[in-house]
Amino acid sequence: MKRSEVNAIMQEADAFMKAHGFYLPPFAYWTPEEWRRRGPEVREIVENKLGWDITDFGQGDYRNFGLFLFTIRNGSPENLRTGQGKTYAEKVLIVDVDQVTPMHFHWHKTEDIINRGGGRLALQLYNSTADEKLAETDITVSLDGVQRTLKAGATVLLETGESITLPTGLYHKFWGVDSRVLVGEVSKVNDDANDNCFLDPIGRFPQIEEDEPPLYLLIGDYERYYQAQ
Repeated sequence: MKRSEVNAIMQEADAFMKAHGFYLPPFAYWTPEEWRRRGPEVREIVENKLGWDITDFGQGDYRNFGLFLFTIRNGSPENLRTGQGKTYAEKVLIVDVDQVTPMHFHWHKTEDIINRGGGRLALQLYNSTADEKLAETDITVSLDGVQRTLKAGATVLLETGESITLPTGLYHKFWGVDSRVLVGEVSKVNDDANDNCFLDPIGRFPQIEEDEPPLYLLIGDYERYYQAQ
């Protein structure tokens, strides 16, 4: 992805969230220069990868295969082992119409996916097999506390205000319907480096072509700009 594309996505996303009454924390708007001046007091942001996360899954086609995310809060995998500190995470996502997040599951993370506004969110679901393929068994999921049993490959449509709980090992693919969707995610600690199993081999983070300076930093930019590591 070009940096100019990433910058434009950030601006569009920020306007979309504010239009729905959702506001990001102050660190979202720190410039690269401000990041260079930050010290150890912001290490939690860097180490737990809070912030802007925009990906085309290595496909070079963000419009059709991409996702906007902003991680608002997150703990570390060590917190899960000790039971101390933040053992949870929260993200906000934006999903465009027919913009697909490819089929994947998590080994350790259970998550709630919530439609916060805009269009409908479609999720296609499969159980996973022991060798991490798609199972043909029925699926049992919780939708706002109501248990439902679905056929393998069923698609669930979430209206505004509705949510679904995705347990570990449950394959899911999602995209927007009707119009752009503001999505919330509440989960156990998020570990994108080690806890994503994609059905087909793809890249989780994009390669950035630096055709202009960053507007704000992606989580993958911290290593270059944050000096107090």
